[in-house]
Amino acid sequence: MKRHILATAAVLIAPFCFDDVRADDVRAEEEPASSITGNAAVTSDYIFRGLTQTWGRPAMQGGAELAMKNGFTAGVWGSSISEHSYPGGSMELDLYASYGRAINDDWSWRAGIYGYLYPGANLDKAGLASRSFNTVEAHAAITWKQLTLKYNHALTDYFGVDREQGYRRDSRGTGYLQLDASLPLSERWSVDLHAGHTRYQSTLVQPLPSGVRNPSYSDYGATLKYKVADRWTVSAGVTHATNSDFYRRTSSFIVAEEYRHAGGTRGFVMLQGAF
Repeated sequence: MKRHILATAAVLIAPFCFDDVRADDVRAEEEPASSITGNAAVTSDYIFRGLTQTWGRPAMQGGAELAMKNGFTAGVWGSSISEHSYPGGSMELDLYASYGRAINDDWSWRAGIYGYLYPGANLDKAGLASRSFNTVEAHAAITWKQLTLKYNHALTDYFGVDREQGYRRDSRGTGYLQLDASLPLSERWSVDLHAGHTRYQSTLVQPLPSGVRNPSYSDYGATLKYKVADRWTVSAGVTHATNSDFYRRTSSFIVAEEYRHAGGTRGFVMLQGAF
């Protein structure tokens, strides 16, 4: 009798067990080993670490990223830039790769390499000694829930800063420390908060007319985002960079008598799509 009851129970339970196994197999098959995503945007001003890269004018941007299930990512991203800041150049092209893993439900980490390339841009286009703006950084980040702390370390000179440009030494080793938070407000609204500090490894030999030599500065920002559709977001943000005495009268490389406050308080609006 006992054997009969156990056999009957096994017959009744077996389909559910096999259903669970099949469901696990389906989920494993449905989760791809890799995925490719893309993005495109138009913004009223391309602001990088608190400083305008487009001389306060609009920019077109876009990129693509490969993400592996094992934690490896690699991508390419580009933006239009201004010749006032990058003589001979009209585009920034970024190449990057990183690896990261989740520690638990709240904590994760990521480390990698990021390269900034400026095709055609060189200081010799402004009548100065030949020098590209290409820069390579290593970075490491740790994330707790919505907060990310990240450190970026220049493995090359930092965007063309070196002895030949009037600095005491080359700028390799310049660091950028940043803290970012992404906070959901509702199903469609969110806000991103940012604080960062750039510490240059060098200072000017001769001070600027304002009397400052040190280009190091801090920057802060807040961006309000609204999801207008499944793949489209509208953003409006404000940034502020310190050390105005250094950046208030940034000279154009192509129009000697033209100046721009590259930092200070700046605002922007952006339309971005993800694909």
